[in-house]
Amino acid sequence: MLRKPNGATIFPIDFKIKAEPLVIKNGRVIDPVNNIDKITNVILSDGVIKAVTDDIPAEFISKKSIDASGKWVIPGMMDMHVHLREPGREDKETIATGTQAAAAGGFTAVACMPNTTPALDEESKIRYVIQHAEQCPSKIYPVGAITKGLEGEELAPMGEMIRAGARAVSDDGKSVAKSNIMRNAFNYAKPFNIPIICHCEDPALSQKGHMNEGVVSTRLGVRGIPTIAEEIIVARDLLLAEYTHGRVHIAHVSTAGSVRLIRDAKKRGVNVTAETCPHYIAQTEEDVGLYDTHKKMNPPLRTAKDREVIIEGLQDGTIDVIASDHAPHVPEEKDVEFEAANFGVIGLETSFSVVNTHLVKKGILSPSEMVKKMSVIPNRILGVHGGSLTPGIPADITIVDTETPWKVDPKNFFSKSRNTSFEGYKLQGLVVMTILDGHIVFERKE
Repeated sequence: MLRKPNGATIFPIDFKIKAEPLVIKNGRVIDPVNNIDKITNVILSDGVIKAVTDDIPAEFISKKSIDASGKWVIPGMMDMHVHLREPGREDKETIATGTQAAAAGGFTAVACMPNTTPALDEESKIRYVIQHAEQCPSKIYPVGAITKGLEGEELAPMGEMIRAGARAVSDDGKSVAKSNIMRNAFNYAKPFNIPIICHCEDPALSQKGHMNEGVVSTRLGVRGIPTIAEEIIVARDLLLAEYTHGRVHIAHVSTAGSVRLIRDAKKRGVNVTAETCPHYIAQTEEDVGLYDTHKKMNPPLRTAKDREVIIEGLQDGTIDVIASDHAPHVPEEKDVEFEAANFGVIGLETSFSVVNTHLVKKGILSPSEMVKKMSVIPNRILGVHGGSLTPGIPADITIVDTETPWKVDPKNFFSKSRNTSFEGYKLQGLVVMTILDGHIVFERKE
């Protein structure tokens, strides 16, 4: 058992033993898949959803129960863009610590990116991740590499990786520079019906940049990364997906131009989905302040106008998913000059609260829309069972308190790293319990 001073606890679980029956009472149950949004009860038995019901069956009345009054009971959330760093950089994060952070953030599943050391570019490496996740408090769906070694020259063996358990492919951290290689990737992935997750960046345009190119970068004297560095590759990958009839998922959308390109592609019938991250929802380039390296990520924080259009994209369905792009770093990679600092911020333990504070509480997204973008749609994109409270499916559930205010203190995080862009922020809403396969894996005492 791991416990933090703020009362947050991770419970070790033997998933080989079936969970005892459990009744979650009187919560606001929000399940968009089954059109449920009401105060009711959820019954779990043998690790699966037994029923969502107003009347508790007699055989469950004496069973263990949780009073969820005043809280939301939602399908377990999924973060489909996470860097767990293992194998290779266990000093930053491990599969164990990353999934503990996921559980504390309300995520019953994560998809881990392949830019580890070595890259997840063959069957044995996908199996390594899956085997090390067996007793973890969050499910892991590995993403295999598009190209061997993420070098952009030769396709990785997608079929072998998919048979081993990979749910998508990506060269995340960089774009596949050669369009013919990317075209071949779309063609090869198509029979497997998996998405290609695209980090969209033209390095010839972004080279040596450290933040958004514009007035703020000029004032700070920092080389900038222009928005077109992202948008050119978004446009290319959309066109390749359209030409090959493949599936494309655009990762961490940060610019207004990217939103427009994706919206237009959807209107043309391109099989595209897209994600953005909590930091692009809540922060802009102005938040870099006086060279705050915890506000340095790739793609970078953009302008207030970009932020506004991203929020519009979330509202109208252009952007399907909110994912953290959880990117842990050790202190010596962030506590340096801005230009020398690594890109990336962690987000698993703040994502829900940021979204609740900046979108749900402001009426920008409804509770149901939030659940769709953080649970339903990520599960559908990766083709896994989850994202609903349908009887018979695994009992993966998140219980959240949407009202309690708190101040972000990374010392209370379960993640091995502390490089959050939200340190000191006052947010509203906390994950109070995470249930995986019917087992309580995380609980926060009030």
